Amino acid sequence: MNKLELLRTFVRVCEVRSFTLAAESLRLPRSTVSEQVRALEKLLGTQLFNRTTRRVQATQDGALLYERSKDLLSGMDEIESLFSADDAELAGRLRIDLPTMMARRVIIPALPQFVQRFPRLEVELSCTDRQVDLLREGFDCVMRIGALHDLDVVARPVGQLSMRNCASPAYLARYGVPQTPQELAGHQLVHYVRNLGARSAGFEYLQGDELRYQAMAGVVTVNNAEAYSAACLAGLGLIQVPAVGVAEHLQRGELVSLLEDWQAPAMPVSLLYARQRHVPRRVQAFMQWLAAVLASQVDPAPSER
Repeated sequence: MNKLELLRTFVRVCEVRSFTLAAESLRLPRSTVSEQVRALEKLLGTQLFNRTTRRVQATQDGALLYERSKDLLSGMDEIESLFSADDAELAGRLRIDLPTMMARRVIIPALPQFVQRFPRLEVELSCTDRQVDLLREGFDCVMRIGALHDLDVVARPVGQLSMRNCASPAYLARYGVPQTPQELAGHQLVHYVRNLGARSAGFEYLQGDELRYQAMAGVVTVNNAEAYSAACLAGLGLIQVPAVGVAEHLQRGELVSLLEDWQAPAMPVSLLYARQRHVPRRVQAFMQWLAAVLASQVDPAPSER
């Protein structure tokens, strides 16, 4: 039995702490994953996991093997493509997570270029607005818009997205056009939260260098960028959104930009990947391509100006 494949399966189980989830991500039957872990335990002469009906936890030996195996497998990925200068020879699977709005409007339309350049790479694309767990869910690269809280991964800044305050013409005809944040008391805000049940801070804006919030009423709360724009188009309230997400609506007159002197701070854009000694070439290639695609859509970060 291929020892490297046993290690790959073992590492996946460690990361997701589940034989079932590991089997799904590796596209293997659960029984095969269990057999491969047992075979590795027999080969090494030690128990690698403590198993209960609810969770799978690495033993002390398993945790030690996991740390050593990550570098070993990453090194093998690097060796496999070390002597190939041909992009077309890069092979393997890429598991990527992208914010919904950027995926649909910017990245997926450009993806054929990447696929043509790297025809042997297989791309698994997750599009969600929740903050996925890069390590636990097995992603090679995650694009994140906004503040970062992932301390155990590497973040590569690629720029920032300028913001716009928007409303539909129908909404403004009904409620009027606010000229200052103080006039928002009589207006509705479409509230955006990452997790339903959380409380929105309200209308966010910079006054000089000071970040301020204006509490606002609102009858709709969403947790998805596409629903956020759709609610605004339907006349349900104001939104504060990256300019790239509403550029077409503004050009067509479907939305109107307002309160332009009171914008929310630009949102940082970062690419996250696992902290490891050698980043696989396929991951490096994707991040370089993605950064180039985003270059025309993002503003330089303050430190890059």
